[in-house]
Amino acid sequence: MSVFTHVTVGTNDLNKARQFYDAVLAKIGLKRIADLGENGSIWGVDKPSFFVLKPVDGKPATVGNGGTVCFEAPDRSSVAAFHETALSLGSPDEGAVGPRNWAPNAFAAYTRDPDGNKLGVYCFKPE
Repeated sequence: MSVFTHVTVGTNDLNKARQFYDAVLAKIGLKRIADLGENGSIWGVDKPSFFVLKPVDGKPATVGNGGTVCFEAPDRSSVAAFHETALSLGSPDEGAVGPRNWAPNAFAAYTRDPDGNKLGVYCFKPE
């Protein structure tokens, strides 16, 4: 059983967010599976998993301080490809590609999306 049905982040520039997430999520096997007009888009594999939406209340999207959305990568090279793609699109390096010592075989990288949402990508498989 999965813990979440999906995760959502907000955006102030849907077209820029779509371009960013199409590029980085493809590196870990996710694809855009639905557009919600000018309100947002949904990515996943075989079901909706990750949403990017304009806030329903009409106020600007803001970043949660201390919040991070972490994606699972199929392998370590996908972690690196996700991170490299994000950096090539102008996103900051928020944590270099490499092992993390808090869990066995944890291998990760961190960046931010165009709206400033912190993103991580993890693989827990051994080399």
